[in-house]
Parts: sequence; C-alpha cells; structure tokens
Amino acid sequence: MPEPGYLITAVATAVAVTWALRALPFAALAPLRSSPLVAYLNTAMPVGVMLILTVYTLRSFNPQVPDRAWPTALALAVTVALHLWRRNVLLSILGGTAVHVALASTLFAH
Repeated sequence: MPEPGYLITAVATAVAVTWALRALPFAALAPLRSSPLVAYLNTAMPVGVMLILTVYTLRSFNPQVPDRAWPTALALAVTVALHLWRRNVLLSILGGTAVHVALASTLFAH
C-alpha cells in the first residue's frame, strides 16, 4: 500500500487539476463576452450551421429514386416550416434533423 503522504499528494493534485479544468472555461469566457468577433459569430453561426446541415443532407439527394428522396424532402419542408413559424434556429435544426433521422431510419431498417 502506498504511503499516506503519497496518497494525499495524489488526491490533492487530482483535485487541483479538476478544479482548474472546470474553472478555466469561465476565466477564458470573461474577456470574450465583449468581443466584437464573438458578437458577429453569435449572429452568423446559426445560419452557417443550417447551411452545412443542408448541404450534408442534400449531398446524396436523388429525386430519381423516390423511395429515398421523400424522407429528405419532407424533413427539409419541416425544417423550413418550423423556421418560418417560430424563427428559432435551434428548433428548426432539431426538428428537421429528428424528422429526417426518424424517416430515414424506418426506411433503411427494412
């Protein structure tokens, strides 16, 4: 069994590292709150995320294969409808993704 001093040092080191890692993000965020770059990213990123998800989803979209195209088309319509209805990017992304995953998983499960 290790010496008590070694155990105390190991536990104290683990506590210090854990505390520092949990406190570091809050310390790093403080100066960023007033940054103009962060303000810009706050407005631009939701549109960028939606664009990336749209391109990723539509990359294999083939209207010539209706069995595979309708889940994507329906999910895209749900995403657009949710966004026009609520103007909430998070709701639009989550709702459209959930519809696409649900339809695609039931389609490809058979």
